[in-house]
Amino acid sequence: MVINSFLHKTLSISLSLLVLFSTVSFTIEKHYCGDILVDASMFAEVEKCAMESMEILQKKSCCKDEIDVIQGQDELKFSSFEDLDFEQQQFVAAFTFSYVGMFESLTKQIIPHKDYSPPNLVADIHVLDQVFII
Repeated sequence: MVINSFLHKTLSISLSLLVLFSTVSFTIEKHYCGDILVDASMFAEVEKCAMESMEILQKKSCCKDEIDVIQGQDELKFSSFEDLDFEQQQFVAAFTFSYVGMFESLTKQIIPHKDYSPPNLVADIHVLDQVFII
């Protein structure tokens, strides 16, 4: 039972992460100096090497920037209630009605003796009447 619950939760989390990461787009910037990778960045600009400033004087390029764009999924299928056929609409309506009905509150219970206070005991009745449970 515990293994099934753990497996179910793990599968649910992994599928939700799959949907999340399949719709997210991001870019990876890389800076090469010759054939050597100097810096790679995903969220900020890449740092340029010292050769980049000298290239202005030499007019010769040995550094290059490479940008990889990873596109997420743009076309998602959205369905509305009107896209369902009549039997599916009936099922959804019945399920929603029965599910909402589960959370109705109980009727207020009336307690008739809520404000009643018992009489003050002046003497112990059992001792006065000499009635004892044996």
